[in-house]
Amino acid sequence: MSIGETTKRITCVIAICIAGLCIGGTAAGENPRAGTDGALPDTIPPGTVITMANWQNYRAFMPEGMAALFEGKYFWRMPPDVHIEIGPTVIQPLPKNYLAATEKYAPTVRLVELPDGGITLENYHGGIPFPNPAEPHKGWKTLANVWYRYIPHLSIDTYGSGCAIDATLNYNCQAYTAVKRQLAYNTDANAPAEPPGPNARYFTEWFMTLEPEQDKYTAYLTVNYADPARPEDEYAFLPALRRYQPISSAARCSETGGMDATFEDFHNGFDSNLTELDVEYIAHRKIIALVDPHPPTGPFPADVDMPLGWPTPKWGTWEVRDVDVLGIKKIPAKAAGYCYGRRVVYTDSHFSSILWEEMDNMQMQPWKILAIFPLKVDVPQVGAINTAALDVEVLWDIQRKHATYSSEPANGRPYYINEQAPPEYRDDARYTTPAGLNLIMR
Repeated sequence: MSIGETTKRITCVIAICIAGLCIGGTAAGENPRAGTDGALPDTIPPGTVITMANWQNYRAFMPEGMAALFEGKYFWRMPPDVHIEIGPTVIQPLPKNYLAATEKYAPTVRLVELPDGGITLENYHGGIPFPNPAEPHKGWKTLANVWYRYIPHLSIDTYGSGCAIDATLNYNCQAYTAVKRQLAYNTDANAPAEPPGPNARYFTEWFMTLEPEQDKYTAYLTVNYADPARPEDEYAFLPALRRYQPISSAARCSETGGMDATFEDFHNGFDSNLTELDVEYIAHRKIIALVDPHPPTGPFPADVDMPLGWPTPKWGTWEVRDVDVLGIKKIPAKAAGYCYGRRVVYTDSHFSSILWEEMDNMQMQPWKILAIFPLKVDVPQVGAINTAALDVEVLWDIQRKHATYSSEPANGRPYYINEQAPPEYRDDARYTTPAGLNLIMR
């Protein structure tokens, strides 16, 4: 997924085209997402195992949503045999070219306040836009670092899977292939560069259903632009029509096809317009996270701790990670009709990718919890990274007792990064343009 990044997208496409409060309990007046008290230990020793019997000893290292799952506060709760083993914290160096671009371009990046209350940035050309974010607008700058994190210029998932789970624990799965391309601000050696201009694209994501058979060839393309203020374009290919058609921007908050994510939740947990957001910097703290999982090689739910869809010990050891906690909501001028009243994200302070989220509805009531387990991937000429746009995600709808589990890749199937990709996946016209959707089934 990237929440099933695809299953969510494709099921949304079929239906559309055819037709702060805190989650966990805390003491009165306490900010549950604030940094841990200085008297508490600042890490958890490797070898520690967290279970239902001792989890409260480590609550200070948990996002609020995770603590709520341990408490059994909602329908979705930790399974009795939960087993989280802590391993050493491993910091993978950021790519050299990405850091070189940061050093070269970050001094000239400028934050601009817009008349409607939003914010944008100017003179960004690659790397980390705000390597040392500070007030004013520290939260927005930190989120901009997430948006412009390092991602390989080409990522191929040959077989991803997304499964919808209902309150009776019945599940329905789909499989898909995904091609993700970054076209602007690339720092990979020999990566193609998108010509600058008003139509320059930042990244594209292409998905096509493989299973079930009745949905095969249904496909989806999203196009994000280098201009952060330009809305994302979305297109769908429906086999019955044998042509592509655009998807209305009014569908961004749609939850259809039995899945739990909106279009705003794609792109590994966050796919929103930066210029329309009010971002609060809540805290810098430490949480436990699984940032180098070994996902199941068999079909769901093999080696998944049910009914929650939680990682089993076979997935590997967890780490204590430094995170920046951000509270995100739409600016008043853009808030009408939006999906969420507030989204709280826990983003890794080193590689700037989201590890955990908690979403409130427009009435500011707890609604969804999202866990993201990014895969560590070896990128040719770069080295090991945690931001290859491949992950396992689990999204729990705590109001409607529904969940979505996704894995990219799934079932032990292969993936390809950059020059590893077979020649057929390097066809930009096919995989990055709406006209390319019409080549499906030909």
